[in-house]
Amino acid sequence: MPPLLLPAARLAGVVAASGGGVGSARPPRGPPRQRRRGKPGFSRQSAIKKSFHQEQVVFSTPVPADPSVAVIGGGASGLACASALAARGVRAVVFDTGMHGLGGRMATRVVDGDGEQLVFDHAAQFFTASDGRFQRLVDGWLDKGLVREWRGLIGELDAGGRFTPMPLSTPRYIGVDGMRRLADAMLPESEMIKVVRPCWISKLEPFNGLWRLFENEKPHGEYDAIVIAHNGKCANRLLSTSGLPLLTKQMKRLELSSVWALLAAFEDPLPIPHHDSHGAFEGAFVRNVDSLSWMGNNTRKLFPMQTGTRECWTFFSTAAYGRRNKVPQENIPKVTAEKVKEDMLEGVELALGLSKGSLQKPIYTRVQLWGAALPMNTPGVPCIFDPHGRAGICGDWLTGSSIEAAVLSGMSLANHIADYFVSHGERPDEFAIGLHENLNQVEGHDIGQFPGLYSQKPQVAEAQLTPSI
Repeated sequence: MPPLLLPAARLAGVVAASGGGVGSARPPRGPPRQRRRGKPGFSRQSAIKKSFHQEQVVFSTPVPADPSVAVIGGGASGLACASALAARGVRAVVFDTGMHGLGGRMATRVVDGDGEQLVFDHAAQFFTASDGRFQRLVDGWLDKGLVREWRGLIGELDAGGRFTPMPLSTPRYIGVDGMRRLADAMLPESEMIKVVRPCWISKLEPFNGLWRLFENEKPHGEYDAIVIAHNGKCANRLLSTSGLPLLTKQMKRLELSSVWALLAAFEDPLPIPHHDSHGAFEGAFVRNVDSLSWMGNNTRKLFPMQTGTRECWTFFSTAAYGRRNKVPQENIPKVTAEKVKEDMLEGVELALGLSKGSLQKPIYTRVQLWGAALPMNTPGVPCIFDPHGRAGICGDWLTGSSIEAAVLSGMSLANHIADYFVSHGERPDEFAIGLHENLNQVEGHDIGQFPGLYSQKPQVAEAQLTPSI
C-alpha cells in the first residue's frame, strides 16, 4: 500500500492518497487554473514558503521484520546513529559526501611539506565528556588506543599576550594522530552497516511504503526509514520537497555560524608567552581580537615527544568575522582567501602582543570556510522523529554544539527508531518527538561547547516519549 499524504495543518484530518503506486486513489481535480503568461520567476523566499506547505507523507504499511534505515550524513551523529541501530539489530546504510573519509567536523588534514608530514586538526580541536553514556564510549576508545587525554596547557589569551591558564577540571580528549582516525573507527565492523561515499543524496521520494533515495536521479536504494544527520543549506534543500513539512520547518529554524579556519606551518616555534612554571600553551581561546577566536598547536598537541620539527597551527576566526566575510565555501575567491589569511595572521600578532609585520612568514597556509560551522540556537531535545513519515533528525544542534551532544543525539534517535520498529508502527503518535519545540540561543565558544570545562554540564536527556515495549 502506498504512503498516504496529509496536509501538514490537518495531520489528524482528511486523508488523501499519494498516487505512489498502481491502482492508488487520487483526489478529484478542480477546474484547470489559468496559466500566467510571461517569464517565469523564482525566489528563495517562495521556495521556503512552498516547503512549509508540503503535503505530509503518512506511511500506513506495516513495518517489516527486517527493516533498514538510510542515514544521510557521516559525521559524529550519523556514525553514532548507525552504530546504535546495528546494535539493536537494524540494518543501516550511511551516505556521506566526504572525499577523504568520514567524520564531518572530526577532520584532520595531512600535507606533504618537503618530505615532512604537516598534520592539522582543522575542525574539532578536542572534546570532553560529562555524560555517563558518552564517557563509556570514550573509555572504550581509550582502551583501543583511538584517543588519549590532552594534558597540554590551554587557557584564555587576551590581546597583547596576556595568557590565563585554565585548570584541568575535566579530561580533554583528542584523537591519536588526529581526529579523523577516531571518525574512521566509530563504526564497528558489521554486516549490519554499509557506507556509501562520496555520495550526495539530492532527492527523497516516498514510494509504496518505503523511502527511495537518489543522487542526481541515480537511485540509491529503498529504506523503511530515513535519518537526516547533517544540516545547513543542503539539508534544507533535501527536505524542502520531501513531504516532511514538520521536519523541514524545524530544520529551517536552525541558525548556523560561519567560521574561517587558517592552517599555517612555521619553520620555527612561535614566540608564545610562557606562564610561570607552566611553559608555553598549546591551545588558547582568544579574546578581544576580531579575526581570531582560537589558536592551537597541532604539533605539540598530537606529537608531544617530537622535537626540532615544524610547528603546525590551526587558527579559527570569530563567528562575527566569519559572518562579515562569508562567501560560497565551495568556490572561495582568491582575493577573499588572501584577505582572510592576512587578517588572521595579523590577529595572531595582536593576540601574542607582537608588532605588526613581525610574525615569521609561514611556509604553508591554507584557508577554509566552515559556512555552516556551529549551531546558534537549539530546541533542547535529543532527537526529532516524525513517526508518520518514518523520518528523523539527529545532530549536536539539537542540544548544543559539542561532539558529546552529536554522539548522544545519534544514539537517542537510533534507539527511538528501533523502539518504533518493535511497536510495528501501530501507535505512531506516541513516538512523535521534537516536531514543535521552539529554539533557544546556544551559549559557548565560537568553536563550540566543551561540557565540564567550566564545570557546566548540559543535560542531554533520552527521548521521553518512547513507550516501554
